[in-house]
Amino acid sequence: MSRETVTSVDDTPIAYWPSGVGPPLVLVHGTAADHIRWTPVLPVFEQHFTVCAVDRRGRGGSGDSGDYAIEREFEDIAAVVDSLGEPAFLLGHSYGALCALEAALLTRNVRKLVLYEPPMDVSGEQFKPPGVVERLEALLEAGDRDGVVATMLHEVAGVPPEAVEHMRSLPAWQARVAAAHTIPRELRAQEAYRFDPERFGDLGVATLLLIGGDSPATYEEAEKAVAEALPNCRIVVMAGQGHVAMDTATDLFTIEVLQFLEGS
Repeated sequence: MSRETVTSVDDTPIAYWPSGVGPPLVLVHGTAADHIRWTPVLPVFEQHFTVCAVDRRGRGGSGDSGDYAIEREFEDIAAVVDSLGEPAFLLGHSYGALCALEAALLTRNVRKLVLYEPPMDVSGEQFKPPGVVERLEALLEAGDRDGVVATMLHEVAGVPPEAVEHMRSLPAWQARVAAAHTIPRELRAQEAYRFDPERFGDLGVATLLLIGGDSPATYEEAEKAVAEALPNCRIVVMAGQGHVAMDTATDLFTIEVLQFLEGS
């Protein structure tokens, strides 16, 4: 795959990796990953779409800026979508789902939207245990980048230890470790973000919210809040799955996405 690059609003270069044939499908990864995290689903998606797998700022082929703000990430994804020359499908996972949702307010070129467990505090229940960001920063200081990724996945994303071990065996793990320094800033930005349902009342884009049946209740609460705010939205629960069904139930995940994107 060859890399393409677009320039975001603040002049940061944002890379994406196109592959496959068909209408464009932009994929936005979550915290501690890059475009490689989509490797398990590419063989199916590439048969139906021109997949554009983004490297979010601060990792992979993308640049970064000195002062981090989550709003720049929203602009990054909108810039990728707007660069494609035709309306695109947009799929985001975890922190990337939050970025995709907000990007949909910045561009008119989203055909359909798929959001898999965007992390939002909608009830005062924190997604992460107290002090975890400080512990992650201490691990970074000690040079234990692998420990940063594993701790975040288990304690923040609620991924069971056996699933974390499975993820360690996948090609994306080294990219996660390489991006470990971006985890604390994203967790802080996620904590500060406040979902305002009134801002999304006019977002008529057909939207699928995916959630794992075994995911922490905080994800379910967040998705219900989003579903109530969006006028054209439905939730699908993936039974027996948690936060990383792309890895743990690849067929189930791709079937749900394809049925939604290719349905009328």
